[in-house]
Amino acid sequence: MMSPILPQKRLCARCHVLGSAFMILLIIIYWDDVGASHFYLHTPVSPGPRIPHPPPRPKVPTTSRTPSFLNDIDAFVNQFLEPGTGEPTDVVPADSSNQSEKEERYVPRREWKIHLTPIAAELRERQEQRRRLLQEVCANDSVAFPGKNRSFDDIPNKELDHLIVDDRHGVIYCYVPKVACSNWKRIMIVLSESLQQEGVPQRDPLAIPRDLVHNSSMHFTFNKFWKRYGKFARHLMKVKLKKYTKFLFVRDPLVRLISAFRNKFEMRNEDFYRRFAQVMLRRYANQPTPPASVDEAFTSGIRPNFSHFVQYLLDPRTEKDMPFNEHWRQVYRLCHPCQIQYDFVGHLETAEEDAVHLLRLLRVDNVVEFPSSQRNLTASSWEWDWFSTVPVEARRELYKLYEPDFRLFGYERPDSILSE
Repeated sequence: MMSPILPQKRLCARCHVLGSAFMILLIIIYWDDVGASHFYLHTPVSPGPRIPHPPPRPKVPTTSRTPSFLNDIDAFVNQFLEPGTGEPTDVVPADSSNQSEKEERYVPRREWKIHLTPIAAELRERQEQRRRLLQEVCANDSVAFPGKNRSFDDIPNKELDHLIVDDRHGVIYCYVPKVACSNWKRIMIVLSESLQQEGVPQRDPLAIPRDLVHNSSMHFTFNKFWKRYGKFARHLMKVKLKKYTKFLFVRDPLVRLISAFRNKFEMRNEDFYRRFAQVMLRRYANQPTPPASVDEAFTSGIRPNFSHFVQYLLDPRTEKDMPFNEHWRQVYRLCHPCQIQYDFVGHLETAEEDAVHLLRLLRVDNVVEFPSSQRNLTASSWEWDWFSTVPVEARRELYKLYEPDFRLFGYERPDSILSE
């Protein structure tokens, strides 16, 4: 008679075999889903094409004085300074489906050729003198003006709105209204390729409409860095100021004021009439209820004259209400020449020579040409005619208000209009 224990042993053995088989199956499934996938990350399944890897960079020893987080910030910042990294001025092509057609119409910037014509020695010396003068005046304690001794970090973000950045060519331009800034803004739009038609960058500066030239969305300025880069903004500004070519154009300060008055108050401008001309008429022209619109003012002949404009500039109430408008704000307040070391200082009086020199210096002289225009140009020889109706004491006060610009940029004191 068979013992009842034997079938139980056989049943347990079979269960053990089935359990072992089940565990092996689970292991296979796990390996296939997890282990193999991890294995494939490190072991190529098929040879495939060999991708060359760049040689490892030599390690640069760092001292304990340089915090590692600053190195990380520098590395982060430098990636924005490489060409074609998608900076705000790097416009992404809208469509690449018909690349052959675009190549016939548009030559990428990497294929732009560089003219290597020599720069005249007198032009180089002129720039050296202008840069040296800026440094000397900024270091001269006897020349004082608001904000002269502050650091770049102390400049409020809202006061950096005139510094236009072109990352494609490494250029920073501080624009000064009434100093050919419309045409230089056009140049910056062409260089940055921020205006495109059917995917093709605009190459002709004069073809850019005036309303787009002064549209802030067309230009990437320093005051926009905070929104885009956050806590890295000020550090990134400093890196670009160090690496990029920085330039500005200036003109005789009093002639610039005449030009601003002619453009904004001798021509019909509703905005400037309501914001400024009505204030001048009420305060200095005995017009408590000036015409409601610029058309009514021109029709009735009730308009502020140049003497009213000078009174407005000298009136302490003016800047209590709001800062000077950019068209008559001093250049040292717009461009901060004692905080920013400009590489090129152009003068409107030598605009044609300076423009050729600058574009050659930027190595874009065959990419774009500066549009020359003499239309309605205010001449410095007109100064006496304009200031003849202004009391001499007011002329002297006005000179003091703009004297820093005279000294910084090498313009002679206008003794002919400051004397009795």
